[in-house]
Amino acid sequence: MYETWLPSDVEAKLADNSQLMIVDVREQDEWDRGHIIGAKHIPLGELTLRKNELSNDQVNIMVCHSGNRSARACDYLSAEGYQVVNMLGGMSQWYGEIAR
Repeated sequence: MYETWLPSDVEAKLADNSQLMIVDVREQDEWDRGHIIGAKHIPLGELTLRKNELSNDQVNIMVCHSGNRSARACDYLSAEGYQVVNMLGGMSQWYGEIAR
């Protein structure tokens, strides 16, 4: 099982310098249009091959466009023993700064 946070919760945690990693599971073209500053890009289709790039010493915030793909990522990773949180609403609800 995993938690769900609103984008405003994630932004507040980032502002507090909390130990967490933002993992964007969107496709390359979506990533290129804008992503959360400091996020790691691992498209959902590559997650099983690249999960070793994640740390279990910190919370991994999974992000997609609306929260559906990130929920699938959370289902998989939580079953593998990772600490994950799904960002509800995804980038469609993110009002913080973005990198391009």
